[in-house]
Amino acid sequence: MLRINRHLPRSLALKSIFRHFLTWSTSHDYVIVGAGSAGCVLANRLSENPDNRVLSLEAGPQDSWWNWKIHMPGAIQYNLQNDKYNWYYNTVPQSHMNNRIMYWPRGRVWGGSSALNGMVYVRGHPQDFDRWEKEGAKGWSYKDCLPYFKKAQNHSFGEDQYRGGNGPLHVTRGSMENPLQQAFLEAGQQAGYPYTEDVNGYKQEGMGQYDRTIYKGKRWSTSQAYLHPALKRKNLDAQHGAFTTKILFEGTKAIGVEYVQNSKIRKAKANKEVILSGGAVNTPQLMMLSGIGEKGELARHGIQCVAHVPGVGKNLQDHLELYVQHRCLQPITLYKHKQLWRMPFDGAIWLLSKKGICSTTSIDVGAFIRSREGIPHPDIQLILLPFLVSDHGRKEEKGHGYQVHVGTLRATSCGYIALKSADPKEHPLVNPNYLATQEDIVDMRECVKLTREILSQDALKPFRGEELQPGIKVKTDAEIDKFVREKAETNYHPCCSCKMGHENDPMAVVDNETRVFGIENLRIVDASIMPSNVSGNLNASVIMMAEKAADVILGKKPLPQITVPVYETPTTGQR
Repeated sequence: MLRINRHLPRSLALKSIFRHFLTWSTSHDYVIVGAGSAGCVLANRLSENPDNRVLSLEAGPQDSWWNWKIHMPGAIQYNLQNDKYNWYYNTVPQSHMNNRIMYWPRGRVWGGSSALNGMVYVRGHPQDFDRWEKEGAKGWSYKDCLPYFKKAQNHSFGEDQYRGGNGPLHVTRGSMENPLQQAFLEAGQQAGYPYTEDVNGYKQEGMGQYDRTIYKGKRWSTSQAYLHPALKRKNLDAQHGAFTTKILFEGTKAIGVEYVQNSKIRKAKANKEVILSGGAVNTPQLMMLSGIGEKGELARHGIQCVAHVPGVGKNLQDHLELYVQHRCLQPITLYKHKQLWRMPFDGAIWLLSKKGICSTTSIDVGAFIRSREGIPHPDIQLILLPFLVSDHGRKEEKGHGYQVHVGTLRATSCGYIALKSADPKEHPLVNPNYLATQEDIVDMRECVKLTREILSQDALKPFRGEELQPGIKVKTDAEIDKFVREKAETNYHPCCSCKMGHENDPMAVVDNETRVFGIENLRIVDASIMPSNVSGNLNASVIMMAEKAADVILGKKPLPQITVPVYETPTTGQR
């Protein structure tokens, strides 16, 4: 007998009756929306138990074995140039950056953004996760998260107290074959910054080499690490080209999702839970389209409110970066490999052996430094590229040169994701609200000054040619600030738009077990639930979060906490 919840509004009560007579296309225990950095991890871990029937829905295509543009590390720029594997978002005009509309690429393929990113494996600073716990994410301190970083990781150097050695995610250290890379590390030390053996270990701060998610010359996305090995399981159904348009409810209980595949509308039933893993843009959009968000905003689009959760889409954070570029006096950069006559030769070497210049991104070295004394841990990240590139690789640069990508790590400006309309196919409004605070303006200015100081050291003198960007005419604070407004771009790290926090926090969307407030059987596991941004690239932390959330969802006891020594920055007297 069908029972109607008499406490529901009439419209929702009628919907409850309607859902009872739904014709389901599929029925599973868990329905995961999104097969990106988090979704692939969940698909694997939740299906390890053969009694769990798991459905994974990805709007984009598969990362087919023949798709060299995805699997070749040296081809990262190609998938940033079109929308085949990329949502190809753009922001609203940024009022503090000359009203620029800025390009925001996000992965739309098995592996998500881990199939498009620069493959830099950086966890963030231990204090980031301790801060999360203070912000209301109980159980997400560094000592709670480190076991899951290690569980995920298979480092080529083997296991130690910081690194994992048996996980699915292969991580390797860069080869540093270009002389510019060693010169950059030496220049940083000449400028007064220490060298660190492992930016993901005891000491993040200083000049050092980066780990990468590259394995045997191929990109090692979460699709390769987690999803593909699980596809042989009969209890996992991984669909692609499946665009989820709404969450289906019975009252305030999530019971499945509606999605479009091959122009047909399908409905997937979730007997246990619906899990959203669409990322910092897609997840809040789907939530709002489904009636979860600020009720006034939903009403403006004619959407019935299922749960008033005002924090959905708010608190959006990102890392902003810019390029400091120089001509190189010696022909040692990767410019020769970007010539049309050379590219087929390099590509053939990779296709036949998975070796050569195409087996790496050459993003091997960088630094984590502080903008000023008194900062508790690094708030600026630098990455050296031994070649010139502009506009996310969409613009070719001629001639030998090198550049440093530099940006702040804990901006104080926050933005939002909002619906443009109730049409799921229409991209939402993306407003990161860059440079909205004076503190962020000053910090980005310091990025330019400190990078210039490093690049002016003697170690780089044999290679250092003309400064192409910002250029020698850009000297004063006002001129630097103008350059930042004109040239800074996203560093591809959007997060925090459905933040995890305490139930008393009006902006919190999920609790510390990733459950959405006010809704039954609905969780979010992706970068959107970060309480605040981490001090580094996001991908490693998202994978860790998915590993940890999988144990929570399965009702497993958390892995034992791990307490390790962590370098403490001197309050004075050291850079």
